[in-house]
Amino acid sequence: MDVIRQTNPDFWLAQVFSAKAVTSAGVIRRSKRWVEAEIGLDRFENCVKARGFHLIEAGQQLVVICHSGPIALRF
Repeated sequence: MDVIRQTNPDFWLAQVFSAKAVTSAGVIRRSKRWVEAEIGLDRFENCVKARGFHLIEAGQQLVVICHSGPIALRF
């Protein structure tokens, strides 16, 4: 199933990174396929990296840890 871009890429990024989870050191999760269709994986990775956040890929999901400090994967 193909995902077709629905919004302007800059607007989409602004929406994602204005979520409450971002401002409270929480997590955001997006489908990898959806990110690729909306703005492209490279651009998304660069935006996460520019904020000093951490990005985890699990299956077809991208999880952004909205915290710039160290993290530990427990298992």
